[in-house]
Amino acid sequence: MIHWLSARRAVSLAGACLGITLLLVLLGLPLLALVLRVPSVSVLHGLRDPEVLQALRLSLISSVAATITVVLIGLPAAYLLATRTFPGKVILEAVVDLPLVLPPTVAGLALLLAFGRAGLTGRALSFIGLQVPFTTLAVVVAQTFMSLPLFVGAARAGFASVDTRYLDAAKTLRASETDRFWRVMLPLAAPSVLAGAAMAWARALGEFGATITFAGNLPGVTQTMPLAVYTALQTNLDSAIALALILMIVSLGLLVAIRSGRAASMPGRNHAARAAR
Repeated sequence: MIHWLSARRAVSLAGACLGITLLLVLLGLPLLALVLRVPSVSVLHGLRDPEVLQALRLSLISSVAATITVVLIGLPAAYLLATRTFPGKVILEAVVDLPLVLPPTVAGLALLLAFGRAGLTGRALSFIGLQVPFTTLAVVVAQTFMSLPLFVGAARAGFASVDTRYLDAAKTLRASETDRFWRVMLPLAAPSVLAGAAMAWARALGEFGATITFAGNLPGVTQTMPLAVYTALQTNLDSAIALALILMIVSLGLLVAIRSGRAASMPGRNHAARAAR
C-alpha cells in the first residue's frame, strides 16, 4: 500500500513537472525566439524611428485612456453584479462577458455598425459633429470594448470575496452604503481591482482585430504598435521583429510596475480590514 501511494505521488509529480515544462516551452520559447532573432542595433534604430515613436505614443495614450474608461464604467457594474440579485442579471453577465468570446473582427464590425455614419447612432453623432470610425477616438472605443470584461470579472471577484462581517460592522456604526463602499469594500478589494485594471490595460495595448476593423490603420491617427507590427511584417521582417520586441519590453515593464504596486497595496488592505473590525 505504501509503495502504491509512493508510486502515485511520483506519477503525479512527474505529470505536474511535465505540465509546467510544456507551459514554459509554450509561453517562453516564442518570446525567447523573438529576443534572439533581432539584433540590438535594430531595436535602437527602431526607437529612433519617428513612425515607431508615433505608434508607441498612440498605443500608450489610447490604452491608458481606455483603461481609465473601463474603470469608470466597469466599477459600478462589478459592484452591482457582486452584491445584488435582480431580474436579468444572467443576461447582463452574458453581455459583459461577450467580448471575451467574440472574434475581434466581429467586434470591430459591430462597433462600425453601431457608431458608423450609417450605423444606429450615426445620424445622431453626425448631428453633433462627432465622427467616431477611423479616428483616434475609435481606437479608444475598440480597446475599451475588448478589455472591459477582464476588469469587470476581476473587480467583481474582489468585491465578492470581501468578508461581509466588515461591512456589517461598518453598518452598525451607521455608515451609509456609499461610505461602506469607499472606506471598507474598495480598499479590501483593491488588489483585485488593480489586477483587473492591469489586465484591461494589457488587453487594450495589444488590441488588433477590432481596432483595424473599426479604426483603420492610419499612421499617426489610428496606427497603434500592433498595427505597426502587422504593416512592417508585410514588407520588412526585421523591422516587424524589432517593433514586436519593443512592444513586448514596454508591456512587460509596465505590467511588472503595476504588479509591484499591487503588492505594495497589500499592507493598506490589511489596515482596512483591521479598521473595519
